Amino acid sequence: MEEQKQPSEVITLLSSRELEKMRKACQLAAKLLDYLTPYVKPGVSTQELNDLAEAWTQKHGAKSAPLGYAGTVMPFPRSICTSINEVICHGIPNGEDVLRDGDIINIDVTPILDGYHGDTSRTFFVGEPAPLVRRLVEVTEEAMWRGIRAVKPGARVGDIGAAIQEYAEGEGFSVVRDFVGHGVHRIFHAAPQIPHYGEQGKGKKLRPGMVFTIEPMINIGSYEAEVLVDGWTAITVDRSLSAQFEHTVVVTKDGVEVLTLSPAKVLA
Repeated sequence: MEEQKQPSEVITLLSSRELEKMRKACQLAAKLLDYLTPYVKPGVSTQELNDLAEAWTQKHGAKSAPLGYAGTVMPFPRSICTSINEVICHGIPNGEDVLRDGDIINIDVTPILDGYHGDTSRTFFVGEPAPLVRRLVEVTEEAMWRGIRAVKPGARVGDIGAAIQEYAEGEGFSVVRDFVGHGVHRIFHAAPQIPHYGEQGKGKKLRPGMVFTIEPMINIGSYEAEVLVDGWTAITVDRSLSAQFEHTVVVTKDGVEVLTLSPAKVLA
């Protein structure tokens, strides 16, 4: 789930004990997406995906962080975010949104386990996508990885965004500005904010123990976004398709560790 509000500027560096708890929460998040993967197919509603996710999360002794999360209009009413086609992020699951062949859907999950948040998302193909749509999703995933590879002690937050922006725009797509990555640990949305665009050498310096998400949203058309009257659902202004991938990472002494890698390698 992407940061919408300005978090505290205080950056928390996690201890080894705290990081072990984060690893467990993040692995649970990855396993939840693995569990949902076979259900992403034509004819399934986003409400069904939500209910499957909520039952699985409870079964594994965790809570769903998005459920009841405070918003500007209303608390988020579901357990996961399901963003289809032109929805950039924060799509609200419901029984009327039924997946169709050719759709893409981003599923964003954040279980809380032992007080720590595991935050990750993937964009899935529903059936067979059009070539341009497949390319959008492939570029988005690679853009995320380029951002992750920019993470190391002494690097700057701007290095992450610059790597993502240079690649995505070089492939003919645009990078959403209105929603960014964020610190995450016991707090769902914490410092630092991680824009997916920017300049190398700019922004806060990365230090070992910092944990945050990298979650670029890439559009086929303009990067401009608008939020619907529900206060959550963000869509592309030009109604072009949007894709997103998200991992939670920690800065290590030597580089970066991806905490939400799928143990089953179902998807990145």
